[in-house]
Amino acid sequence: MDNPGIDIRLKQASPIPLDVELHCGSGEVVALVGPSGSGKTTILRSIAGLYKPAYAVINCQNEIWSDCSNKKLKPAYQRSVGLVFQNHALFPHFTALQNVMEALPKQAKQQAKKQALALFKKVHLEGLEQRYPRALSGGQQQRVAVARALAREPKVLLLDEPFSSVDQVTRRRLYRELIELRRSLSIPIIIVTHDLEEASLLADKLYILHKGITLQSGKPNEVSAQPKTALVAKLMDQQNIFTATVIKHDHDQQKTLLQWHDLTLEANLQSNYPIAEKVCWMIQPTNILLHRRHRQSNGDKENPFSGTIIEYFVLGGYASMVVQLDNTVKITMSVPLHVAQRNHLNYGEKIALSLLRKGIHLMPYTTLRRKE
Repeated sequence: MDNPGIDIRLKQASPIPLDVELHCGSGEVVALVGPSGSGKTTILRSIAGLYKPAYAVINCQNEIWSDCSNKKLKPAYQRSVGLVFQNHALFPHFTALQNVMEALPKQAKQQAKKQALALFKKVHLEGLEQRYPRALSGGQQQRVAVARALAREPKVLLLDEPFSSVDQVTRRRLYRELIELRRSLSIPIIIVTHDLEEASLLADKLYILHKGITLQSGKPNEVSAQPKTALVAKLMDQQNIFTATVIKHDHDQQKTLLQWHDLTLEANLQSNYPIAEKVCWMIQPTNILLHRRHRQSNGDKENPFSGTIIEYFVLGGYASMVVQLDNTVKITMSVPLHVAQRNHLNYGEKIALSLLRKGIHLMPYTTLRRKE
């Protein structure tokens, strides 16, 4: 294999339920996403050999680390793993340089120092080698932890909530550095995070976990736009999830018609759902079109609605709104701030909008625990 990466299959019923299968190629970044208790950290510990599930098959770079069927199990110290913890786990009585040198293979001191200094350059820490962890910022401590993980010349790099303890500005800088660093590494990188924006920014592929089970995997934008179930949509923090009934498939016009309350919606053709079947559906805020006041466009004709803004706040360069379409239906949308200002949007304003049919995604029916 030219790009073997790592393949993991873990399964057990208790004490921590697990039923996961994942692959991360060399040079790829995979993000494990899910709520607390979904097994994310347990998966990392299993890969590192710090936890032994009932059933585990782990093949890293064509090297068997665990195979229950053949009773093969490499102990943790024989696995070439770089592990970065949430709390950095640096030795407080060692300098930053000593922390990194401690992880290097046994060799002449001068050679070890030379390798450690090269790693400090790689993680942008030149000049801080003699500082102790207490004299380093959170972001600097995290860079030392990454350098120490790389000192082991790992075959896989595991990052457990690596950016959760630093401020937003530092986090953004570390994102850029990780993106830069991965270009120079030809190993699989697996990151555990609860931050969906972080996962989407850094990862080539997401694995959505819930109670130890893989619900869906794929490219971040695909999983976000086309979740397989309403549960995945909720875990991806989609706000606009509703139920409706399929009333018609129009193959000539490539559209599916839905009955939503007393309204008819048009969606792109999704004929795998039978007529008269109840479904869940969702739409991302980016697929909700604001009608320009006093000026119509062709898009205004696509699932047009009117409503009142009942929540309005500015986040970055966007205005986010909750719009009450009638007494029961609320929908979340966002527009660039300059668009909101030009249209004089604010709390209590009445607006018109369209739900673009290309953005209406259907999913199997399940009961939603809120108004639909």
